Amino acid sequence: MSTVKSDYHIEGMSCRHCIDAVEGELKQIDGLIVEEVGIGRARVRYDASAVSPEDIEAAIEEAGYSVRSTEQIA
Repeated sequence: MSTVKSDYHIEGMSCRHCIDAVEGELKQIDGLIVEEVGIGRARVRYDASAVSPEDIEAAIEEAGYSVRSTEQIA
């Protein structure tokens, strides 16, 4: 199992509702652990054999926001 830790920089978030919406969508992904969600960002850890960056971006978009950039953390 290969675990990846990434920061997602998100556009359009401005309040607690935004944080809750993104966090709720991310928590629905099996194999992904939400470490932190704040205004404009999310930090996650995931099993790369079960989850792709595209899956994570799709969940963020489903919540109504767009990913500006992604940064993998060593």
